[in-house]
Amino acid sequence: MLSTLSRKMLMCLTGLFLSFFLLIHFLGNLQLFLPQEQAHLQFNAYSHFLSGNIVIKIVSYVLYASIILHALDGLIITLKNKKSGANYQSDRRGRASKWYSRNMGILGTLLLIFQVIHFQNFWYIYKFGNPPLDNNGNKDLYILVVTVFKEWWYVVIYVISMIALCYHLIHGIYSAVRTLGLFHPKFVQWFKTVGIAYSIIISVGFALMPVYVFFTYR
Repeated sequence: MLSTLSRKMLMCLTGLFLSFFLLIHFLGNLQLFLPQEQAHLQFNAYSHFLSGNIVIKIVSYVLYASIILHALDGLIITLKNKKSGANYQSDRRGRASKWYSRNMGILGTLLLIFQVIHFQNFWYIYKFGNPPLDNNGNKDLYILVVTVFKEWWYVVIYVISMIALCYHLIHGIYSAVRTLGLFHPKFVQWFKTVGIAYSIIISVGFALMPVYVFFTYR
């Protein structure tokens, strides 16, 4: 059985890995903002490269494991804290904790539900479905993305999920810094500022993608 400290460390490491993956995923998806014809072929070529690269495949297995471990660890910690009457990751330094720090379990659950929907709509169909091919013979993930993002209900779910992601990242990065023992007066404000900036940029950037596609390809 893992100790509470070990679980927090596992939560920290998987969370940081997922945060790094979000950055890479974000940078790749920025191609959706390119002119339509260029975005179409370039996005599909990028997706084809990722699906056929052995290193990326290995990283993807680490990603799947990290998502599962992070979710299960968060569930266990949340249930234990509720059972003991403590707030998840509550601030023990005398400062009032933010509402999102007291509801990380709820935010995490919303994000897990979103990931299931997201994987089903894109990853599963791309891997196991029969998407059409583009002019270069690559699976046309771009058309799949555009088709899904043209649905208003999915855009709403996506934007709400990115709001949840923003708050989840803000608290998660801050907590990870403390778990790693980097909570030092000289650096804490810097880490906090960088963490908030990263969380907002990533979340707003992702949220704008379906909104852009929805209003551009009507």
